[in-house]
Amino acid sequence: MKKIITTIALTLCLSAGAEVKPGIEVLRDNGFQSLQGKRVGLITNPTGVDNNLKSTVDILAEAPGVELVGLFAPEHGVRGDVHAGDNVDNMVDPATGVPVYSIYGKTRKPSPEMLKDVDVLLYDIQDNGCRSFTFISTMGLAMEACAEQGKKFMVLDRPNPVGGDKIEGNLTEDSCISFVSQFRIPYLYGLTPGELASYLNEEGLLGEGKKVDLEVVPMDGYTRNMDFRETGMPWVLPSPHMPVPESCIYYPMTGILGELYYMSIGVGYTEPFKLFCADWINAEELSKALNARNIPGLMFRPIHIKPFYSTGKGENLQGVEVYVTDRAAAPLSLTQFYVMEELAKLYPEQGRIFEKADSKRFDMFDKVCGSKEIRKRFGKDYKVADIEDYWNKDNESFRAASQKYHLYK
Repeated sequence: MKKIITTIALTLCLSAGAEVKPGIEVLRDNGFQSLQGKRVGLITNPTGVDNNLKSTVDILAEAPGVELVGLFAPEHGVRGDVHAGDNVDNMVDPATGVPVYSIYGKTRKPSPEMLKDVDVLLYDIQDNGCRSFTFISTMGLAMEACAEQGKKFMVLDRPNPVGGDKIEGNLTEDSCISFVSQFRIPYLYGLTPGELASYLNEEGLLGEGKKVDLEVVPMDGYTRNMDFRETGMPWVLPSPHMPVPESCIYYPMTGILGELYYMSIGVGYTEPFKLFCADWINAEELSKALNARNIPGLMFRPIHIKPFYSTGKGENLQGVEVYVTDRAAAPLSLTQFYVMEELAKLYPEQGRIFEKADSKRFDMFDKVCGSKEIRKRFGKDYKVADIEDYWNKDNESFRAASQKYHLYK
């Protein structure tokens, strides 16, 4: 009895604390009107939940007048039981008996066979607001598939945890289009999933400029300046190294550099995406140099770690931990380049990474940057000043073009 009471109390606490209703709750409150009599497919993962942590899968499976006929599994799988980067297999969801189709593996775009019994394909995933996170690529490719097959596409909207106005990074260039930079948008694009879907659809960015029959179910109570904690919604980690909402702020600060695998960025330790550490760094020296730059909204402290896995596993490393003191002012995505500039000055033998011609990671680095120009320009003298204008050259034009798709003030 005590366990049952505790569970009920936790559920009430979660529900009562939420200021924002996600799209799935708004859809449910409206009696699933748009889905009545429809055969429904759903792209989701463990982040697709209501404010009482009930899965969108189970909500739709129980919805009156709605027939859930297929689940579509992105990276990590529908129920979150697949490790990052591993292929997801077709299966049957044991809780509902609904077939699960993999769209992370050999197939990354729903096939005509997968969609033949679907009238409406829904998307409900909590994204992290960064272009290189693969869920928005999955969303866009699914939109293309629905456009080709004459199926309706619906987005159940969720917050952008980096912020609805944070735009950084050049538009993806043709030579770097890939699953980690699938569309011509900035690295940080300042839109919710629903707003981004509308932008892709209306700006002709889907395959061959196709347009899908799109419906976005907006959130209730959300404003653009909210960080995730202000929404009151429960955080469900979208990938194993994003345990808290703040992980989404730190991901774009270290993730590009992390593609080079020449230092630990905290993955494999208890502070994923918050660290810059290696066995050739002097923690106090690097911390002092970075703090002396007075980078807006950022502070650095020396740290010593021994990673449990991944880069530097079992080794004594040292470096810096990053603190964001002002999210709006901080140049999040350029942070790693400021660090790389100081590393090249202090430790030229190890820090001038782009002079190591045998590196196999440059291609992925370029794809995540969305341009080969960033590495080429930065690699000459390792100065942020040489890339800053190029990195930010598309920000204002994208801001102007995307504002017409804003659903929230």
